[in-house]
Amino acid sequence: MKEFSYRRATDVAGAVALLDADPGARFLGGGTNLVDLMKAGVESPERLIDIRELRLDGIEATGDGGLRIGATVTNSDLAAHPEVRRRYPALSQAVLAGASGQLRNMATVGGNLLQRTRCGYFTDITKPCNKREPGSGCPAVRGEHRNAAILGASEHCVAVHPSDMGVALAAYDAVVSYQTPHGVGELTLADFYLPVGDTPHRETALPPGALITAVTLPAAPALARYRKVRERASYAFAIGSVAAVLEVRDAVVRDVRLAFGAVASRPWRARTAEALLLGAPATAERFAAAADAELSAARPLANNGYKVTLLRNLTVAVLSELAEAEEGTVR
Repeated sequence: MKEFSYRRATDVAGAVALLDADPGARFLGGGTNLVDLMKAGVESPERLIDIRELRLDGIEATGDGGLRIGATVTNSDLAAHPEVRRRYPALSQAVLAGASGQLRNMATVGGNLLQRTRCGYFTDITKPCNKREPGSGCPAVRGEHRNAAILGASEHCVAVHPSDMGVALAAYDAVVSYQTPHGVGELTLADFYLPVGDTPHRETALPPGALITAVTLPAAPALARYRKVRERASYAFAIGSVAAVLEVRDAVVRDVRLAFGAVASRPWRARTAEALLLGAPATAERFAAAADAELSAARPLANNGYKVTLLRNLTVAVLSELAEAEEGTVR
């Protein structure tokens, strides 16, 4: 590991100023992703700025019925918080599905959002990778890509975003707050992650030197679920996941938010499916048609076409369970 210096920040403005003065530095939260990448030689910051003592570890209600979550809240505290479990159950379920207990105790909300989108080629510095070395190529396109993207990818990168939490936040229309040396700002999660295009090394729309300070969730229907499929029952990344928020009245879908995980370089908001479901009968047949419409844009590679079928079936199952719980309307 390359030598680096270490500073501990005591307030947000000080943390931002330290990074502004040293662009080669990186913020350190729980370190569950960054430190691993440093050990592998993928990341080599000149300085780590520890932000764990900043007062960003609270969860509080907002005036309009939402919830504001500080950036240094640990995943364990987030998943266990009574208001998260009661009002945003898909988020609690996603966090609990996302990692081992030890990692959840260290990982932070802000750090989770900033996990590097990656595959085995990204973390192996002996191999080319456009995310690590722009212009070097993407060997996954013709190599090992069983868990690669089927939506929104390009020939420059087919890696998927690893966050479970991010999928639930996408379904809940989360807003990310940040601070820079020039002031504060916000990004909806839909705008937070950048499309792959021909610059896969640029993953987020955060301005240079920005520190995530909070994530805000607007009010949402309480009926929601996160379901993850992985290749083993123990701690593992998803091969496909769905976060769904649903409101059904009189056997008709009145509100729906749907997001997919492990299928793209960012949490994938299923807008096409949502548009077809809103105001439609809450039936398994309509859920399947909406999933098919969303997945019609899928462009699987030679060995990951199974994800299309997996996501279709997972979407139908999750939405059917929610609709049945709401009104028993699925038939």
